[in-house]
Amino acid sequence: MGITSLFGKKDINAGMMQYQQETRAVLLDVRTPAEHMEKRIPGSVNLPLDEIGKIKFKVTDLTTPIYIYCRSGNRSHSALGILQKLGYTTVFDIGGIKHYRGRTEGGPK
Repeated sequence: MGITSLFGKKDINAGMMQYQQETRAVLLDVRTPAEHMEKRIPGSVNLPLDEIGKIKFKVTDLTTPIYIYCRSGNRSHSALGILQKLGYTTVFDIGGIKHYRGRTEGGPK
């Protein structure tokens, strides 16, 4: 079924399954650093949406698969468009962590 569900909405769980099949993919969290510290998907790289232009310092190969998530799917959608305009060719908006059913880390110790 891919990253979208039957109703056309992004499915972060399907997106994560696809991400896990990739050998050189980057999982990008475009929320704020505070949100990322509170709860994140293990292995994700935090680059807030308002700093997305700095991606070129983290991902230099424009063909690297990039899987983007945020809280609800709005910021990840915006990041997708920006990354495409920057020339990244394999970019996936997988939606919001609030719908993720897998393992997370962060929060109070």
